Amino acid sequence: MANSVQFGIDRLLASPDLIAQLGDRRVALVAHPASVTADLTHSLDALIAAGVNVSSAFGPQHGLKGDKQDNMVETADEMDAQYGIPIFSLYGEVRRPTGQMMSSADVFLFDLQDLGCRIYTFVTTLLYLLEEAAKHGKEVWVLDRPNPAGRPVEGTLLVPGHESFVGAAPMPMRHGLTMGEMGHWFVEHFDLDVSYKVVAMEGWQPDAGDRSVASGFGWPASRIWINPSPNAASVNMARCYAGTVMLEGTTLSEGRGTTRPLEVLFGAPDIDAKAVATEMFAFAPDWCSGVRMRDCWFEPTFHKHAGKLCNALMLHAEGPDYDHDAFKPWRMQALAFKAIRRLYPDYDLWRDFPYEYELDRLAIDVINGGPALREWVDNPDASPHDLDNGASHDEAAWVQTVRQHLLY
Repeated sequence: MANSVQFGIDRLLASPDLIAQLGDRRVALVAHPASVTADLTHSLDALIAAGVNVSSAFGPQHGLKGDKQDNMVETADEMDAQYGIPIFSLYGEVRRPTGQMMSSADVFLFDLQDLGCRIYTFVTTLLYLLEEAAKHGKEVWVLDRPNPAGRPVEGTLLVPGHESFVGAAPMPMRHGLTMGEMGHWFVEHFDLDVSYKVVAMEGWQPDAGDRSVASGFGWPASRIWINPSPNAASVNMARCYAGTVMLEGTTLSEGRGTTRPLEVLFGAPDIDAKAVATEMFAFAPDWCSGVRMRDCWFEPTFHKHAGKLCNALMLHAEGPDYDHDAFKPWRMQALAFKAIRRLYPDYDLWRDFPYEYELDRLAIDVINGGPALREWVDNPDASPHDLDNGASHDEAAWVQTVRQHLLY
C-alpha cells in the first residue's frame, strides 16, 4: 500500500534502538525545507522533540530555510532563535565544513531531499561532509529519501580534471541513486575511512509504475512534494532537471522568473519554438519519446530576458502518456540545443560567466563535466549516434559500478 513508505527520518524517530544509538552524543543535522517527517514536521523540530541532543545544524545551497532564490547567492551562519544552536552555512564563506564546524557534533545526520542529478549540489555537500568526517573522526548517518527521478541513468561521465561543486566525481548527469546509496559509493570510490550508516527507507519501490502501489516512478504517491530548493517546485521538474539544468549554461531562459522554472527546454524572445520542435523530431525522433511537449509563452519577471515575451517548449513528464523508461531528459535537452544551432547557426547560445565560481571554463562545460556535449552541438556534421554512443557506454559502465551499492 502507498502508506507503507517510510523515509529515513521517520524510521529513525520510530526506532527506540536507533535513538538509543545516538544516546547523549552531540548530533548535527544537515537539512533544508524539504527535510520533514511524514506529518510535515521539520526534522530539526522532530529530532529535538524526540530527545535527540541536537547541538548544531547545517544548511546547504539555498540555505536551511531555502530562502536564497538563485545560484551563487550565499547564506551566512546564524544562531537559531528558538533552540539557541549554531546554524552553519555550507554555501557561504565555505562549501566544505571547517574544523570548527565539525567540532560542534559527534554524529552528523544528513537529511537532504535530492533530485537524482549530479549537478544538484547536495550530492557534493554529502561528499565534502564524508571527507571531513573521515579527517576528524566523526560519524555520518544518511536519513535516506527517494530519488524522485527513479533508477534510470543518463549522460556522459564527468571527465577527470573537470570536478567542481556541481561535479563531485565521475558519475553521469542522472545517477539513479538515493543519497544513502551515493554515500556508499563515495566511501568506496574515494577510499574513505569513515563511520557511515544509512537509515534506509521502508517500502520504497524506485520505479514502480503503478501509482496505486508504494511509488510512482520514484516519488511515493503518499508523500507531499516540498521544494528542496526554490526552483524545484514539482516532481515534473525533478524528472526534467537532468536535462533542463543545462539551460543555466546558455543565454536561453530556463523559466526562472516564472511559476514553472526548469520545466522548459528553453525560452527566448527570438526563437520560434514550434520550428525547434519540428527540427527536433526530424533530427532524432527517438529522443523525444516518453514525454509530452508543447509550445507556450512566458514573460520572466526577473533573470534572463526579464520583461520580454519568450516563446518556449514546455515539458510534461506526467500524466497517462508519460513513459518513465523512454523519457531521456539529458538527450532531449541536447537535441533542443542542436535544433536551435541548426536553425540559427550564429545564435549566441553559450553563456560565458563564472558558473559556480569556475573561472576558466564555459558554464556549459562545467555543467556537463567536460566539453563533449557542447562540441557535439556546435559540430554541423555530428549525428545523434555520435552523442548517443559515448553516453550509452558511460551509462552502462556506471550501472555496473554502482550495482553493489543499491539498497532497494
